[in-house]
Amino acid sequence: MEIMTEQRFRKTIKYLRAFFFIGMLVSAITLLLYFSLIGYAKILRDPPLAVPQSTLYYADDGTLIGESNSGQKRYWVPLEDISEPLIDATIAIEDKNFYGHGGFDYKRIAGAALADIKAMSKVQGASTITQQYARNLFLEHDKTWKRKIAEAFYAIRLEKNYSKKDILEGYLNTIYYGNGAYGIQAASQFYFAKDAKDLNLAEASILAGIPKGPGVYSPLASMEKAKERQQMVLEAMKKNGFISSSKAGQASAKPLKLSGKHPAGREEEAPYFQDAVRRALKSQLKFDDRTLSLGGLRIYTTLDLKQQQKAEDTVKTLISDESEIQASLVAMDPKTGYVKAMVGGRDYSKSPFNRAVQAVRQPGSTMKPLLYYAALEHGFTPSTTMKSKLTTFRFDNGQTDYTPHNFNNKYADGEITMAQALALSDNIYAVKTHLFLGEKTLIDTAKGFGISTKQDLVPSLALGTSGVRVIDMAGAYSMLANGGKKIAPVVIKKVENHKGETIYEHEKVDQQVLKPELASVMTHMLTGVFDNKLNGYTSVTGSTLIDDMSRPYAGKSGTTETDSWMIGYTPQLVAAVWTGFDKGKPIELTLEKTYAKNVWIHFMEKALEDEPVEKFKAAKGTVGVYIDPQNGKLATDQCPVKRLTYFKEGTEPTEQCTDHLDQSGHKHDGQKEDRKQKSPWYKRIFRWQE
Repeated sequence: MEIMTEQRFRKTIKYLRAFFFIGMLVSAITLLLYFSLIGYAKILRDPPLAVPQSTLYYADDGTLIGESNSGQKRYWVPLEDISEPLIDATIAIEDKNFYGHGGFDYKRIAGAALADIKAMSKVQGASTITQQYARNLFLEHDKTWKRKIAEAFYAIRLEKNYSKKDILEGYLNTIYYGNGAYGIQAASQFYFAKDAKDLNLAEASILAGIPKGPGVYSPLASMEKAKERQQMVLEAMKKNGFISSSKAGQASAKPLKLSGKHPAGREEEAPYFQDAVRRALKSQLKFDDRTLSLGGLRIYTTLDLKQQQKAEDTVKTLISDESEIQASLVAMDPKTGYVKAMVGGRDYSKSPFNRAVQAVRQPGSTMKPLLYYAALEHGFTPSTTMKSKLTTFRFDNGQTDYTPHNFNNKYADGEITMAQALALSDNIYAVKTHLFLGEKTLIDTAKGFGISTKQDLVPSLALGTSGVRVIDMAGAYSMLANGGKKIAPVVIKKVENHKGETIYEHEKVDQQVLKPELASVMTHMLTGVFDNKLNGYTSVTGSTLIDDMSRPYAGKSGTTETDSWMIGYTPQLVAAVWTGFDKGKPIELTLEKTYAKNVWIHFMEKALEDEPVEKFKAAKGTVGVYIDPQNGKLATDQCPVKRLTYFKEGTEPTEQCTDHLDQSGHKHDGQKEDRKQKSPWYKRIFRWQE
């Protein structure tokens, strides 16, 4: 037993010696590294510190339209103008030994390392205020040893060249407090609508806790988590002698009056558009918030200031101030995908929610051009006829019967062509086509057109019952306008870094995804929305806009109980307009139902007033023939109405119209009756229950 005890004692002594030796070695290496860093930092010849710079946003003509960091520059305040409770709270929670270390807190580093070892993961940070400030000043943010060593040099250099007051002031003016607020003055005004010098202990302890995780500890994100963090800050202040227990308790219990608004400064151009640019920079180009705000980037956008002003003026002028209805508009160049104008709502100061890129709403009949393009790919033509009458669709798979209705419950009660069905927005024709093609066909087609939202596998999808984004619909129609080339909405042309070096440039993709001859046929069909020759059991849906049109347009309106749309284009410009209520309230007033169409036509006319009138050119592989709009057959001299209609070459009708022979004194030859008895191929394949 004594032998075993002696062996254990010797082993313990051995481990203690080894631990002591390793500890001394680590300490020596650490000291050597520290003094080496100091020595190297001293001989550095004026190494440039990367000071925060504004990220600038430019329109397509080079005009400055926004400055991300203007708030920080406006609100940079000296340490004397920052409340003492905020300074004390920050030091207590972030770096209690700030005034006693030379840039690194070795006790804290050791404590953090010990905690990490115990937890077998990284659970504590040990960065000092100096290190964090150095990190804020350093522009490269990749997590490499090179960056960390450079950060260490910066921390040492800050301590050697600047006073503690300067470092603390710089830190408090550059740290991120969430919601776009960089620096304590911007944060104070955003969260509490007051200057940093006027913060009380309760407010200061809330703000001091935010930088640990702005998305978590912001009181606007979660008041519960913000209060938990505040309690930690107050405990740290009490422990370090900054406040008494009674003051901590009073501050914890004191009610907070939050603002949540940045102070009104210089109004930026196109705020919704700039928000979309920032979203693209973060989601597509992977820039972080700090780089966007402090990185000195130069963002060259696609915005056309003249078109933007016309878009904003049109929405403001045509929609009554008394109406609570909202609106969004996206205008695009269909050849490049460049977004030229964007309105995300009626008043950015009241609601920054961008309905042009964030809202998902039912598109109604604006989905039909995508459906009918798919039909053209499957052998349909503008002259393909189906019966329009009140129809109940019954299914063998147990699916609920479906009875769609036309607007005002009007029906042809007979055959109509696809061209006329589109112009009149006949819902029966659309659902029949959708079911004939197979419900998945439209889902796949929508994806091909750039629709990113989920589309449901249901019969009503043909009538636009699955939500879409306005910007996606503008992109989809742009593919028809440009002849079927792959296109996606673009808001950023180029990005330069703070040195003026190009770090991103948009590259146009020249890829044909739609059949050009079918895209051309579809475009010509969409001109029928504004052509009274296609009037039938009701007027074409664009009839109210015809008198305001000075050039050829292709387009389609869409209406649901809660949404109103108008999307259309010329060869030079596409515009998509949505109007409706944010909460999905039904649009009941007649005037409010007209807003989308009226905003669209007035914007298009104003935006193109200085542009030449361009007609839609028929693509190679198409042929134009005159047809009778009522039956889709070749028009004769006896037809009272004839319309030039384009078809994919080889699919144009060959049968002449005989419906009007009696009116000219001719007799029927009997062929008409025979043809009636023979159903078209698509009707023989698919039988409807009516």
